[in-house]
Amino acid sequence: MKVSEGKGILYAVCGYTLWGLLPVYWKALRSIPAYEILCHRITWSFLLLILILFSKNHWKWIRTKLKNRRTIVTFLGTSCLIGFNWMTYIWAVNSGYLVEASLGYFINPLISVLLGVVILREKIRIWQGVAVVVAVVGVLHMTISYGSFPWIALALAGSFGFYGLLRKIGSLNSIEGLAFETGMLFLPAFFLLLSMEFKGSAAFGHSTLPENLLLAFSGVVTAFPLLLFTAAARRIPLSTIGILQYISPTFQFILGVFVYGEDFSTERLIGFIIIWIALLIYTLDGIFRKNKNL
Repeated sequence: MKVSEGKGILYAVCGYTLWGLLPVYWKALRSIPAYEILCHRITWSFLLLILILFSKNHWKWIRTKLKNRRTIVTFLGTSCLIGFNWMTYIWAVNSGYLVEASLGYFINPLISVLLGVVILREKIRIWQGVAVVVAVVGVLHMTISYGSFPWIALALAGSFGFYGLLRKIGSLNSIEGLAFETGMLFLPAFFLLLSMEFKGSAAFGHSTLPENLLLAFSGVVTAFPLLLFTAAARRIPLSTIGILQYISPTFQFILGVFVYGEDFSTERLIGFIIIWIALLIYTLDGIFRKNKNL
């Protein structure tokens, strides 16, 4: 293994681990409404990303992209999707649905395969198709046996799947793209925070010191894992990233069941096992295909 590839794996593991532990961060803010946390996350992320771009004197791309109507429309879509995804996730974590949220990120790769076939007309390999069908069986099992449709999981997987699809079409890298997206959401988020301040309902500046600091650093916990992921993506194959991405929902699942004591019945366990089998099929197919092409 090359030194750069070893560093890439380390960066990816650290990034996905931080994403997996992020629920602990949001849980510490559970006394604050999810939409207010979201507004702070958007605001502080945008300001931090602007600072990063300023430190690198990296601005030339903005003028070019602002002239491109397709780029603006594409990233308007990704902005709405990532805002919805963040809002749903923060609410789910702080409302006791972390296990279901983890399910969303487990099935996300399979949703991406499905979107690629339906929208981009990509050819699906036979074992990819089998994995998707098995995952659907798992979701149906949980819906029927558990008595409720796992809408949180599918909302997270669907929004992030469509987000990834649009980002694939878009022409900006991770940092530029997130700066563009948070920039589009910045003014609504900032004015909503100002409105809450004038109404006397704002948490920032009126909560405990730890909560104020956690809100202020929400931009750091958003951008730092992304920087690690970006550094990893430049050094290791996409197939390796595809395997390591399960670190994040695995940590979320462990936290939900063993730390926060969320309900996890036998019926739900069976549903998860079916979906894990689907992911195993999908992952092994990718590994065998990679080895075959070597």
